[in-house]
Amino acid sequence: MHAVPEELVDFIKTGSNFIIAGHKEPDGDCVGSQLALRSALERLGKYAIVCSAGPFNRPDIKKIENLFIENLKILDSILASEEKYKKTKVIIVDCSTMERTGEIQEKLEKFPYAIIDHHAASTHPPSTADFPVYIDTTAPSCTVMIEKLTNTLDIKLTKEEAGYLLFGLCTDTGFFRHLTEKSAEVFEAAARMIRCGASPKIIFSVINGGKSLNSRILMGNILTRIESFFDGKFLISYETLEDLAAFGLESRDSDSLNQLLLSINGVEATAIIRQECENNCAVSLRSVDAIDVAQIAFSFGGGGHKNAAGLTMQGNVSYVKEIILETFSKLFI
Repeated sequence: MHAVPEELVDFIKTGSNFIIAGHKEPDGDCVGSQLALRSALERLGKYAIVCSAGPFNRPDIKKIENLFIENLKILDSILASEEKYKKTKVIIVDCSTMERTGEIQEKLEKFPYAIIDHHAASTHPPSTADFPVYIDTTAPSCTVMIEKLTNTLDIKLTKEEAGYLLFGLCTDTGFFRHLTEKSAEVFEAAARMIRCGASPKIIFSVINGGKSLNSRILMGNILTRIESFFDGKFLISYETLEDLAAFGLESRDSDSLNQLLLSINGVEATAIIRQECENNCAVSLRSVDAIDVAQIAFSFGGGGHKNAAGLTMQGNVSYVKEIILETFSKLFI
């Protein structure tokens, strides 16, 4: 993993007020990074808030939605006060561009800002950018980068901060199942989090427990629609608007579903298409190893990691399925 840039350290040390923002449709890594960094900055004597455009659709982060949404009012008050405005800086975590912050972009870009991200993307700021950029595509999560940043700032993690960081790390690594023999440094960071009080047992329960019966029925429906292509190397299924009406967003559990599909012998990649509205679909992509689904997602304006990514596309399930199959056919034929 890369060292923390001196420019970012100076950016933080010379600031007094901070807005810590993440990407729209946040996940555990995004909110874990935001909350841990906010707490650490507060213990440095800084004023800090976390903001997100949402929506908070994932069950494991639903309980903290109000914390982020309510802070949007504080963001407006900062913009309305010339004194507060001049003292405020923004740190964008878990994404590399302002555009990924969604509806709050217009407000955030009024402030000086810095970037902290670990995703491989074609939209990274140039190395000559006139703002601090801390991008490390070798890091498996943004939270492990935040842990490195706190070490650089000589901040000892609290139990709560360590819990946020381990939560994000476990989210983005599938509870470490995506890590390899090259990940010793990551496990060392996880050990430091655990020594500070983070509980893997509790975090596993937060991420994988508390599922509703409807979520399992919905998963069963999606499983019955699976189609196999390219000699069993690629599986694709879908979720309908009727499913959304019957089961709601809270019943979605894409990680468990994709993990189940990828455990099938011979499967190298999967796609789940979700009809979000009449003419728009969300697609979650997963792969076992060699196939880089992040690059596929990027080509359609999406993002993610090498083995876990997502995108949105206009059209119904049939249309999107045809496009996805055509794209993957170039990899398998």
